[in-house]
Amino acid sequence: VPLQACGGGLVQAGGSLRISCAASGSSFSTYAKGWFRQAPGKEREFVATISGSGGTTYYADSVKGRFTISRDNAKNTMYLQMNSLKPEDTARYYCAVRGVAWAAVGENEYGYWGQGTQVTVSS
Repeated sequence: VPLQACGGGLVQAGGSLRISCAASGSSFSTYAKGWFRQAPGKEREFVATISGSGGTTYYADSVKGRFTISRDNAKNTMYLQMNSLKPEDTARYYCAVRGVAWAAVGENEYGYWGQGTQVTVSS
């Protein structure tokens, strides 16, 4: 399913940014979705995930308390609100969709991936 991530950009440390991911195909509107990121020279890592209903969320320890994942199933769109950004948050952020409704943190659990959006945090 095509996933379009957008909203990335350049922000100063301590600032905020909201990225979004729109999916086409209404049949995927209630599937679990997740955000992952990959910094240059590093492996892709889990950031946050949300269940199909939006009632369950999980976060990586590195972003807990700073990032908030949410979704609007009517718009088939997922969001990641990022506050108190740090230079180490600089990465390409990818959205992904599972084939089921319950959330998961492993990237192998996701079958559909977007092209990513770049987030750069300057010090």
